[in-house]
Amino acid sequence: MKFTPTNLMDCWTITPQHFEDRRGHFMETYKQALFQQHIGTIDFIQDNEVYSTYGVIRGLHFQKGEHAQAKLIRVVHGSIVDIVVDLRPTSATYLACHRVVLSAENRKQLFVPKGFAHGYAALSEKVIVAYKVDAPYVPEAEGGLSPLDPYFAFDWGLPQQQQQINDRDLNWPNHVTE
Repeated sequence: MKFTPTNLMDCWTITPQHFEDRRGHFMETYKQALFQQHIGTIDFIQDNEVYSTYGVIRGLHFQKGEHAQAKLIRVVHGSIVDIVVDLRPTSATYLACHRVVLSAENRKQLFVPKGFAHGYAALSEKVIVAYKVDAPYVPEAEGGLSPLDPYFAFDWGLPQQQQQINDRDLNWPNHVTE
């Protein structure tokens, strides 16, 4: 696995080594020892999978305080634009953003540390996103940032008329912090 730091403190792009032959392919998407070496100890407790269609924007979501979650995100089918925002007031990259295309083809993964808002947009007709979290979802601790926040002017890689955003995400405030 190749660990590449992003422009945000503690946030990494991870590219697994891929082996392919006439039978198909194999790749390790998570290896505890390598994560400990590059990122530190992460105790992932749950795997999630999300299906979306073209134009769907999900997020930007986060869990507040002691319920904050670290995530490891990858695309199993299709492609997405993934955007994260550092919401840690003590971070040198506070309120900075990172944008990356994750796809089944490029096999890149994104490690999102605790204290970040996270969202993505489906760029292909069908998308399956798989991600690990290191803490359970707690509804009372949920927070969000509007995906249309003019302060950040996120580039979702989609024409505005084709963006599909649910009401809950549209109603998150602009420019929030934890």
